[in-house]
Amino acid sequence: MKQVKHIFLKEFKSYFISPIAYIVISLFLLVTGWFFFATFFLYSQATLRSFFAMLPLILSFVVPAITMRLFSEEMNIGSYETLITMPVTNVDVILGKFFGAVAFISVMLVPTILYPVTVSFISDLDWGPVIGGYVGVVFLGAAFSAIGLFASSLTRNQIIAFIIGIAVCFTLTLIDKMLFFMPVSVLGFFEYIGADYHFQNFSKGVIELRDIVYFLSVSFISLYGANLVIQGKK
Repeated sequence: MKQVKHIFLKEFKSYFISPIAYIVISLFLLVTGWFFFATFFLYSQATLRSFFAMLPLILSFVVPAITMRLFSEEMNIGSYETLITMPVTNVDVILGKFFGAVAFISVMLVPTILYPVTVSFISDLDWGPVIGGYVGVVFLGAAFSAIGLFASSLTRNQIIAFIIGIAVCFTLTLIDKMLFFMPVSVLGFFEYIGADYHFQNFSKGVIELRDIVYFLSVSFISLYGANLVIQGKK
C-alpha cells in the first residue's frame, strides 16, 4: 500500500498542475449550478432531486475527460516504461491512479455543497436524500473513473480514450431509459446494469447493498480489465 499511496499522491497533485483540471471543474460547476438554480426557482421546492437527477449524465462526460490521460499520456510520451521499471506492480499503479481520480472528483464536488446549504436557508430541507445522494455520487464517480482508466489503458491517444470512456459511461447512464425497445424477458437484466437506476436510489436517501455491490462490481471489472490490458502490453 505504500507504493499505492505514493502513486496516488503523485496523480492527485498532477491534476492541479494542469490547467485542464481547473477548466473541467469550472465547467462542471457552471453547468450544475445553472441547471440546479434554474429548476429550483422554477418549481420552488426545497429539494435537490433535480440536481442529482442530472449528475449521472454530466459525469458521463466529465469523468472520461479527467481520466483520459491516466495511461494514454504516459504511454504516448514513454514515461510508463520508466514507471514499470520501478519496484511497483501493475496493481499498485492502477489503484494509485484510480484513487487519485476518485479523490479529484470528490474535491470537484465539494463546492456543490453550497447548493443544499443555500436551500436550507430558504426552506426546510430533508438532509437524508442529500447525504444519500452525495454518497451515491462518490460510488458513481468511482465506477466511471474505473471505466475511464480502462479506456485510457487501451490507447496512446487521449481523444480516443475520452470517446471510449464517454461511450461506455453514457450507455450505462441511459440504458434503463431505453427499456421500451427491449423484449420483456430481458427488461430486468438491462434495468439492473443501468448506472442511473442504482444511483437514483441513493438520491432518494435509500442506501441498499445491491446498489453498492453494483458500483463496486463495475469498478472491479473495469480495473481488472485495465490490468489485463497493461499485462498484455508489457
